Amino acid sequence: MNHEIHATATVEPSAELEDGCVIGPQCYIGGNVRLGAGTILHSHVVIDGPTTLGKNCEIFPFACIGKRTQDLKYEGGSMPVTIGDNTTIREYVTVHQPTKQGSITSVGDHCSLLAYCHIAHDCRIGNRVIVSNSTNFAGHVDVGDSAVIGGMCGVHQFARIGSYVMLSAMSKAVQDIPPFCLADGNPARLVSINKIGLQRNGFTKEQIQNIHTAFRTLFRSANTLHEGINELRQRESLDAHIQQLKDFIETSDRQIATVRNA
Repeated sequence: MNHEIHATATVEPSAELEDGCVIGPQCYIGGNVRLGAGTILHSHVVIDGPTTLGKNCEIFPFACIGKRTQDLKYEGGSMPVTIGDNTTIREYVTVHQPTKQGSITSVGDHCSLLAYCHIAHDCRIGNRVIVSNSTNFAGHVDVGDSAVIGGMCGVHQFARIGSYVMLSAMSKAVQDIPPFCLADGNPARLVSINKIGLQRNGFTKEQIQNIHTAFRTLFRSANTLHEGINELRQRESLDAHIQQLKDFIETSDRQIATVRNA
């Protein structure tokens, strides 16, 4: 295998490194770790296992991945952490193991976790997610694809952040944030649809208009949320995005964040 491993790095013999990995000074790679091809670890990175990183990841100094959960319910054992392909993890990020056997902590492909973020036990982060500096996720948080989380946010345990959500900086999410929405505040409240984010992700004008209409039906009409869902159900056909929005709301355990007054 063609690797570049600094003389001061420690790589346990049972660790698996695919071709082209670069391990910088003072890094530690545990024995139950697998690094995908082309992954780069800058100096002072700690990765313990069981942890798998995908291809072409880049990990910056003092990140710590795959260590034991901080959850006081932890009863022993080592549980898996997975990081997808082409994901960047910046300085001082922590990603912890799940608490119980059979669980997983996961981060998807093409994600960017900026400096000082914390991804707690049992979190599941989708693909193309950006988590900005000093944001903290409690345990069991789910984040959908292409969400953007602003700096210094806090997300409550078991909360869900839907796909294509924009959560503004310094927000505190204690309830579920539906897909395609922009949320802000402490506690975080729904403001509008994430129009700019949808445009950047290639949504058509018609798709954006349909999402906007559904948002108004659910959150800006005189109806209750339950009545808004019923109104959506009565339409002859729902496109995939409106169906996704409806399904997310109907499966919420923590309830949906309320809308901010206009």
